[in-house]
Order: sequence, then structure tokens, then C-alpha cells
Amino acid sequence: MREADLYKTNLYKADLREAKLHKADLRGADLRGTDLRGADLTGAKVTVVQLDKAKSLKGATMPDGTIHP
Repeated sequence: MREADLYKTNLYKADLREAKLHKADLRGADLRGTDLRGADLTGAKVTVVQLDKAKSLKGATMPDGTIHP
């Protein structure tokens, strides 16, 4: 799903473990309860507020390239 357009998509409680979301547009997407463990969010368009609502970000590569603990 590299560079996927997920703008305002309902991803409520989605299982996106290990998803390749490099440069994806997640602006306005509902990430409440979403499992993003190990996902690659490098360069993704997403806010901290959205990510704070995810179920898990453990081991995910964040938009700035850092790895979430």
C-alpha cells in the first residue's frame, strides 16, 4: 500500500500489522483502535493525534523514520 490514498478512510480497529504504508496519505483517517505494530509509516501524511488513537505502534517506523519502542 505504498503511497496509498487513504484520506478520510475508516480504519477503525483495522489490523495493519507490518503494513507497508510508506508515503501513504492518512490525513483524516480514523485510526482509533488500529493495530499498526511493525508498520512502515515512513513519510506518511498522518498526525500525532491520529497515531495516539492507535491500539499499538510497537516497532512501527514512524513518519520521521524513527522506530517506535
